[in-house]
Amino acid sequence: MKRRHFIQFTGSAFATLGLSQLDIMQQGDKYAQLLAQNTGRKLALLIGINEYNNGMNPLKGCVNDVLLQKELLTHRFGFNPNDIKILTDQQATRQGILTAFEEHLIKQAKPGDVVVFHFSGHGSQVDDPDKDNADGLNSTLVPIDSGYNSSGGIVQDIMGHTLFLLMYALKTDNVTVVLDSCHSGGAKRGNFVVRSRNSDKKLQASSQEFAYQQQWLKRLNLSSQEFIKLRRQGVAKGVVIAAAKRDQLAADAPFNDFHAGAFTYLFTQYLWQQTANQSVNKILVDVNRSTRILSRNSGLFQDPELELNSKNPNPATYFIPFNTSYAEAVVTQTKGNQVELWLGGIDARSLEAFNKDAAFSVVDANGKQTGLVKLESRRGLIGQGTFINTARGNTELKPGTLLQETIRGVPNDLTLKIGLDDAFDSNTTNEAQQALQAINRVTPLPLGQQEVQYIFARMTETRYKQLQKSKIANLPPAGSFGLFLPSLDQIVPSSFGVANETITAAVQRLKPKFKSLLAARIVRQMLPNNTSQVKVTASMNIAGSKNIISKTLPTRGISKQTGANTTPAKPITIKDGEIPKLPAGTQVVFEVENKESTPVYVTVLVIDADGEMGIIFPNDWATSDDAALLATGDKRIIPGDDDGFKLTIGEPLGITEALIIASTSPLRASLKALKDIARRGNKTRGPIAPNNDEFLDITDKLLGDLDAETRRGITVKNVELAVGVRGVDANKLAAMAITFEVVTG
Repeated sequence: MKRRHFIQFTGSAFATLGLSQLDIMQQGDKYAQLLAQNTGRKLALLIGINEYNNGMNPLKGCVNDVLLQKELLTHRFGFNPNDIKILTDQQATRQGILTAFEEHLIKQAKPGDVVVFHFSGHGSQVDDPDKDNADGLNSTLVPIDSGYNSSGGIVQDIMGHTLFLLMYALKTDNVTVVLDSCHSGGAKRGNFVVRSRNSDKKLQASSQEFAYQQQWLKRLNLSSQEFIKLRRQGVAKGVVIAAAKRDQLAADAPFNDFHAGAFTYLFTQYLWQQTANQSVNKILVDVNRSTRILSRNSGLFQDPELELNSKNPNPATYFIPFNTSYAEAVVTQTKGNQVELWLGGIDARSLEAFNKDAAFSVVDANGKQTGLVKLESRRGLIGQGTFINTARGNTELKPGTLLQETIRGVPNDLTLKIGLDDAFDSNTTNEAQQALQAINRVTPLPLGQQEVQYIFARMTETRYKQLQKSKIANLPPAGSFGLFLPSLDQIVPSSFGVANETITAAVQRLKPKFKSLLAARIVRQMLPNNTSQVKVTASMNIAGSKNIISKTLPTRGISKQTGANTTPAKPITIKDGEIPKLPAGTQVVFEVENKESTPVYVTVLVIDADGEMGIIFPNDWATSDDAALLATGDKRIIPGDDDGFKLTIGEPLGITEALIIASTSPLRASLKALKDIARRGNKTRGPIAPNNDEFLDITDKLLGDLDAETRRGITVKNVELAVGVRGVDANKLAAMAITFEVVTG
């Protein structure tokens, strides 16, 4: 199939969402009040396949992708659950998928109705007699009963050509197709399983597939020549969203305690955060950027793509206008004051801060807070909590009620999860496990079962040659031990030692590195990224120019419609949605503006590709706490003309994250720790780069400051933060992230 007609499928990943206790098929009338106005009927067919066999790698996150979409469509876009048909695993046969598309979508959809089709599973390619692509291949969806032959041959796949005909047959133009699969790569990539059939042999579509296409051509009164012409003009109807480019991988991987497609998770999570629907074009630019960041941090390359029918080049997402409050969670079931909730709007990197002791505000249709839900437990994205009424009179909590993050609870015993190379023999694995277990707050894990932040592995000759082909700079010698990113396709360069180093020596050498990586992980857990109500904006600019590299703001604090624009005024990258690439040697400045009615305390720190942290602001270590103060209405350029230093982008190459933190309360303990570091280095002004022990200490002090302010501000009865948990109040703290990639100058 031609790429722009069907577009390619890919994903990334997240084990079970914990939905065994949730009857996803019987929620019809409970959410009738959520149905959007001024639209026709809304129909969805959602396909997710995990249980592949017969030579095809089973997957773990595809069924969860379906549940992510189902909850989003129900609670944010007003779909009646009875109009959402779901096929998973053994239900998703070739005939089952085709029949469901015909019966549920084609036969029921009328002009003006909304149709959504989502597929998560393996993809593949078959020979294309019409040669739409130069390689002569057409992309396919792989049903559960496709069949597999490692030597090639006939498979029961659903071709892109077939999907085109099915879309063309729909009586409405309001069609959205989402594809989270791929057709190349196969097998595994470190801690990920690739969402494609693992075969390098030429495959053929079945005679039944071609006969089915001929049936539809006759029903649609299309000749073969007209069909070919239409395919080559573009998508049949509406919008096709692909999770990655044609030549990229779709990875199925663990995140925290569940699996899902990275694109599907980020796409749905982003839409939970919106207060008013934007065009799908704008949504995909932002989600593209988030997917790139997540995939690059894992060592993968995944760039979502979008193709639109020319009839409507700028449609609303899912072709449904809506205007509602943002949300991180929604009530799905109630029993007295006991609540079950869906946490589909939570940032994937922060999920461990949403276990016991996190709290959500209950908001009504007007966005007014009427109570709290204290989280008692979480499995995957399903939480159990207690409702606390804070409004006058009786407030009944109903399914469909939106919840907004108020307090996250960061555990004191958060660990750094290190995967063990599955190429190790049993003796090497045991030795590595014992050495890593001896380090406080480092947890060694086997691959493929849980989320890991890094993989401890040996640089083999094969890996060395593969990384050479990928043009990875400064490769360590073969035979050395160090840290890979979770895909095993990228390394942490500063983590490798000499060739033939023992495992015990390598782990001991890495102890300081583990501390800095753990500190960076804690920072990301405790910061409410872009979800605060604190009114602060931040940008990173090219020094000496008006060229804005990136601009960000808390979505709660400032309306995207009335406040600052998050889109760079003058993008410095080739395509919208790309991560900005800054050559080493580029000079930059940060600009932070306080739009609050009270002063805020600002910290700017940078975490580079090696996991090392630098403190950019405050940078006057000889003054009082006011060194971090930004008065009401003030705008601060960092560094300013009188700061006495310049910010120049340098190595290491790779993804770097700038975090701008704004607090309505002074962060006294962490500021004192920073001043102590500066004093020991005889430094009175300028940025500082704490060592690994200092980094972890500063992180602990910062978390202690935030926890103290959170506990001090909790006045609601029955809300207590347990010992061993640090609370972070999203209403008092804004955290904004600006991500860029350092490249060679």
